[in-house]
Amino acid sequence: MKVGLAAAMFLAGLLAPAGPAAAERLIATLTTHRVLITSNYTGVELVLFGSVERDAGNPLRKGPYDIVATVTGPRETLRTRRKSRVLGIWVNTQARTFIDAPSYLAVLASGPLEVITDAENRRRLQVGLTDTPLPELIHNDIGEVASDPFRGELIRLMRERALYSEEPNAVTFLTPTLFRAAIKLPAEVPIGNYQVDVKLFAEGNLLARTDSAFEIAKVGFEQFVVEAAHEHGLLYGLATALMALLTGWIASVAFRRD
Repeated sequence: MKVGLAAAMFLAGLLAPAGPAAAERLIATLTTHRVLITSNYTGVELVLFGSVERDAGNPLRKGPYDIVATVTGPRETLRTRRKSRVLGIWVNTQARTFIDAPSYLAVLASGPLEVITDAENRRRLQVGLTDTPLPELIHNDIGEVASDPFRGELIRLMRERALYSEEPNAVTFLTPTLFRAAIKLPAEVPIGNYQVDVKLFAEGNLLARTDSAFEIAKVGFEQFVVEAAHEHGLLYGLATALMALLTGWIASVAFRRD
């Protein structure tokens, strides 16, 4: 009897009508998924492009779509310092350490974030530089500090180096459902894996999201130097010291006065 009841419940579950399908499906990709850094690298732009696929059974929306794409680079520990004048000399008097902070962060949107969605959604979905978590190490504890001046300075310094950015009009809709955006990678961009999180909004609500990824890697002599420094640290240090001594000796011979 129990077996028959279980089978009946299983069959009922198969025959039950499925929940409503999503009205939109988001598709996004990049022009390349690997950026190679050589000795003459001065920066590059990747192109993110995608489309919104609608379910034919759902009615058309009255308002336009909005896109917010967040590009996050490798995470690392960052440190900010505050200088103060002590006895006429500027010295570091305070510092703050940020744990697992993005080494690169770009927020590309089709319009101002405050117009795309409200503050609660931005905070919950971590949309924008202001609402991106940047945990700090404070008294052996890790947490977020509201309105922390060190956080503001970190964002300011990273923006000056073009490693953090927030562009409200970086995503362009070529048609009502086809969009593109340029991801700017500066000359000092860190190597490693990058994540691209793409969110679709309409009327302030999140409709769909998808992700992609790309890698930044060094090639040629630069990659050889990086691998030698990491994998053979002692030999790399000795070779560097010998090269410095040899360079100094050659300079002394070349400019020697008889």
